[in-house]
Amino acid sequence: MAFARFLEVDEIREELIFALKLTTDTKGESIFKKLEVYFEENNIPLKNIVTCVTDGAATAMIRRYRGFSAYLKKAVLNIVYVHCVVHRQHLVAKNLAGRLHEALGHVIKAVNLIKKKKNALQDRLFQQLCGKNNEEFERLVLHTEVRLLSKGNCLQRFVALWDSVIPFLSETKLGQKLVDAKSDILCLSDIFGKLSVLNKELQGNDSTLFSCKEVITAFIGKLKLFWLNLGRREFAQFPSLASISTELLDADLAVYVDHLKQLHNDMETHFSDLLQMTVPDWFVDPFIAHASEVDVTLQENVIEVQNDTAARARFKRGGRHKLWINQGVYEKYPLLWKEVKLLLLAFPLFPRRT
Repeated sequence: MAFARFLEVDEIREELIFALKLTTDTKGESIFKKLEVYFEENNIPLKNIVTCVTDGAATAMIRRYRGFSAYLKKAVLNIVYVHCVVHRQHLVAKNLAGRLHEALGHVIKAVNLIKKKKNALQDRLFQQLCGKNNEEFERLVLHTEVRLLSKGNCLQRFVALWDSVIPFLSETKLGQKLVDAKSDILCLSDIFGKLSVLNKELQGNDSTLFSCKEVITAFIGKLKLFWLNLGRREFAQFPSLASISTELLDADLAVYVDHLKQLHNDMETHFSDLLQMTVPDWFVDPFIAHASEVDVTLQENVIEVQNDTAARARFKRGGRHKLWINQGVYEKYPLLWKEVKLLLLAFPLFPRRT
């Protein structure tokens, strides 16, 4: 399946452009040939492709010399590849070590023990116990590797039902392991809750490389505050941990601070290209940018935009997004559009379709 994001009059659209069967094999060359033939049959030049997004794709897609990407790069020399921002976030979230990894394993085992299909009786008995305890929820959320960041929902529901889960598993070794790892589980619940919020902010109908850069940069900045505050026993950003703040040892906090620092480093590594991406001031707000500080080849166009009454009105109504995708603007100022089209047209994340 191939999806495309393209500009149509004053709107950025996303469409499924084709779904074709691979009749022989799934090699990179075979995938590329399907794309090439489709474009030729429909009179679409391959050079029209500006970017291509991958989503943790199989080797056939991303192999350096014989993968799909290699063949596409030969056909479109200046194409830009983007690694899906949500998949990158998922890779960061999965990076757990030591006791935090063990704690998450205990939670997943407990959920699977209660939820697994062949033991439906366990699930019904647990539901009855939750009802007896007047819990807000009566069921746990099953963790899966397929659903990105499902750990966040799983952990938050698990913590919400803690007072029912522990008695339910009190006669098992797993129940004691959960009790021993309580502070770790609460910390993970808070951290994955923040990652789930980040996940939602990265997605949306108007998500662009620029908007994702803003969100990621802000989150990385927040992580510094998180570990500084946690090290000072400030729990405002960690509501689950706050409930047992008096029980926490300095050694526990040191583990959580180290994890937040590692999360910060992983984010900087996985999103280095996005963080280093240059965004011109005149793109963010052309009406306050200083033309003298703009590339000399664009200075005249910037001044023209600043004195374009219609463009100013569009900017006030819909911000930079609506300004630059307006047909009257991108046709009138092609040099500026050439500089910003990647920021607006590139898929920042792999299209999700049911």
